[in-house]
Amino acid sequence: MNVSGLPFLRRFRPQSIRGRVTVLVTGLAILLLIPAGILGAALARQAFSAAVWLNARQEASLTAAAWRMGRLRNVITPHVAGVDLVQVVAPNRRVLASSPAAQGLPPLSSSWPSEQDPLQDLQPCTADGCMRLSALRVMPGPDSPVVYAGHPVDRFTPVAIFDLLFTVEVAVLVLLTAWATWKVAGRILRPVETIRSDLAAVNVNNLDTRVPVPIGDDEIARLARTVNSTLARIEEAKLTTERALRRQREFAADASHELRTPLAGLRAQLEEAQLHPDETDLRVLLKDALLDVGRLESIIEDLLLLAKVGATAPDRKPVDVSALVRDEVTRRTDRIPVHLHLADGVRMHAAPRDLARLLTNLLDNAQRHARSLVEIGLRRDAGFIELWVSDDGPGVPAGERERIFERFARSDPARSRGRGGTGLGLAIARDIARAHCGTLVATDSPYGGAMFMLRLPVSGCPPTTPAPAAEG
Repeated sequence: MNVSGLPFLRRFRPQSIRGRVTVLVTGLAILLLIPAGILGAALARQAFSAAVWLNARQEASLTAAAWRMGRLRNVITPHVAGVDLVQVVAPNRRVLASSPAAQGLPPLSSSWPSEQDPLQDLQPCTADGCMRLSALRVMPGPDSPVVYAGHPVDRFTPVAIFDLLFTVEVAVLVLLTAWATWKVAGRILRPVETIRSDLAAVNVNNLDTRVPVPIGDDEIARLARTVNSTLARIEEAKLTTERALRRQREFAADASHELRTPLAGLRAQLEEAQLHPDETDLRVLLKDALLDVGRLESIIEDLLLLAKVGATAPDRKPVDVSALVRDEVTRRTDRIPVHLHLADGVRMHAAPRDLARLLTNLLDNAQRHARSLVEIGLRRDAGFIELWVSDDGPGVPAGERERIFERFARSDPARSRGRGGTGLGLAIARDIARAHCGTLVATDSPYGGAMFMLRLPVSGCPPTTPAPAAEG
């Protein structure tokens, strides 16, 4: 297929949808209206011609009847309006009688109707013009004269008027179609232009802008609602990103502070020992240094675990949670014995190591704050398991129950070097819960302290739903 002419045609193709629609509809109108106009003109021409021939035939019939009855003289008076040329011509081509308009003229036509076809419609033409005639034999015999009746064809006839009217009508209809299509397309596409201009004004600092939604439920209205929904999601994503970046900055600052504290202590001790080696107790120095190194190691391990929990999906498999809790409690050597209230045979799909780490963090927190009692409970509730860890310590004020799950968030009594944790235990516990599509919240303990309630789906996260990403 030769497409060499296409680039040339593309130069004349309208750039706007409005122009393309107008050209398309106008082209279709031309394809429909021009044939319709031609057909209408042809039908009008045929109807007019039929009327003209009918008048000529009628006059020819009247004249032939009058000739047979002997009523005609040399001058014929036409009886049908518009038919002014009438002749009676003998077989020898001699004009026997004629109308005033045909006086002195030779026979109007050389055609001679036969006995088999006594009536003929003729349109002879000469240098002076054309005529529409009806030729009729007066009698059936071979010597019958012929009556010619008709009129000259004017240059500007009703047929020409019909042709002109139909031409003007088609041209006007095509122009009206193009104008109406241009106006209607412009009105329909006006909301699209408004949406485009509003979207062009949107920038990263002004995502709360919304485009106007036209009335109705057509394609443009649905487009506007989709654009607004997309802008809302973009704005929410921006806010989420800003919150994540802010948390990361805060986390980096807290992590650097937490790592700097034991490093500064360790450096101070080593510098002191270097300046006064004779006054330094090596055993005490090593003990304190190992404490600081252990604290650094705990912080780094927790940071690595926190990054792993937030970045990878847990490797889930069937777990007997009741047995896992008993094993973890048996393995520990805590200062306060742990009371167990466990339902037997509670099973779920989970990552055993992550679940054990979550339980360890909750128990470590409870052992740090409890006075004399720590309790673990476990039960199954419909499609979920519920595990709680309670203590009789000072509890958590209602305004602090979300803040304690933030990274490096610790209560003041826990900040001593001997008893304090890394500040990441509860954050890790909640991230593990979220990785299993569960929840972990703090509430009041029936023993006056704090109770941490874990709720996890037995079947784990749905296959089509990824686990929620860890915050921060």
